[in-house]
Amino acid sequence: MRKNIFIIVVVLLALVFGRMILSNMDKIKTAKMRQSMMTPSVTVAEVSSKDVIRQFGANARVLAKYRVDVLARISGYLTKSYFKEGDYVKAGQVLFEIEPEQYQYAATKAKADMDNARSMSSYYQKQLARYEELVKQDYIARSEYDNVLAQYDAYSAQKDSAESAYRDAQRNLGYTHVKSPVDGRVGIIAVTVGNYVSASSGALTTINSSNPMYIIFTLNSKDYAELVRIDGAKAERDVDFVFSTGRKYEYKGVQDFYDNKVDESTGTITLRATFPNPKDELIQGDFGRVTIYSKSKDKMPVVPQSATMENQEGLYVYMLDEENLPRMAYIKTMGQTEDNMWIVSEGIKEGDRILTTGMQKVIPGKPVRIVDKPQQEEQAPVKQGFFDKLFNKGK
Repeated sequence: MRKNIFIIVVVLLALVFGRMILSNMDKIKTAKMRQSMMTPSVTVAEVSSKDVIRQFGANARVLAKYRVDVLARISGYLTKSYFKEGDYVKAGQVLFEIEPEQYQYAATKAKADMDNARSMSSYYQKQLARYEELVKQDYIARSEYDNVLAQYDAYSAQKDSAESAYRDAQRNLGYTHVKSPVDGRVGIIAVTVGNYVSASSGALTTINSSNPMYIIFTLNSKDYAELVRIDGAKAERDVDFVFSTGRKYEYKGVQDFYDNKVDESTGTITLRATFPNPKDELIQGDFGRVTIYSKSKDKMPVVPQSATMENQEGLYVYMLDEENLPRMAYIKTMGQTEDNMWIVSEGIKEGDRILTTGMQKVIPGKPVRIVDKPQQEEQAPVKQGFFDKLFNKGK
């Protein structure tokens, strides 16, 4: 009897101690599971690179290829205008008339003086030829020949002066009709008919050429250095223009000029693109933005847009260090994407390891659990131990 009681006591003690051991094992297992649940699950990928067309944006201004102030080159009253403001004119087309009468009179008088001087010069030229023969035969004195020669020289000089005066009078007469020096669109008439004008009166109107048009913009010297590295300095690159309203201009331009210096105060260099303007949409002085594209492709790091986050300091990714601990790496992008990937100019390089999912619960410098696929971070139920089931079966 005592022996049976002893056996029962031993069995009960074994069961109690066994339950305590297994309970502790369950607690340890549960703690590990909870710790695992507190460590965020993340996926990791190496930064790759792609060959891309680089692009750089800048503010821009529209300029006419030719901008000409139309000036009066003589004095007089403005008697006529032959165009309407805003008209398109051709080079050589008459725009204004400045009273021509006095200049016509001056030209007529200058012609008469020229004809008289030519006549006298011709007469003494013939006389000189005769006197030259007579003096050779000693029919006249040498002094008479010298006198005719002097007269001829004087009238020859007078003829040259009269011809010059006539050409000048004709030139002034031509200036009475003020002509357009270039093809283009006329602006506002600054001086109306009836006013007295002169060379010091300023512009009568202004003509801006309209097709093609220039667009001037400035690039940061670092961005320009990148373009030169990719294409060389003399490459003619494609350029897009966007109006201040946000509408993109339908025609592409070509960057065909770069300045020979960097502005010391701004650290920028001026470039110019030439755009066709068949519909007259580009207007002198308008503002907008341009995007200039590299001629050749460049190898650049890329990261998925979904792998990036943003705060007040900028765009960043979580990058793993040598101990597999995450740290924030701020990046600069080119402002362009390729297949939903940011093109990165600074902050990371090809081969760096970054987190691609699960970043929301990541704390910089704290461990993360790297998984092959994204996992739902839900609280898993804690499994009940064998003795819990046994002793709590009826509860």
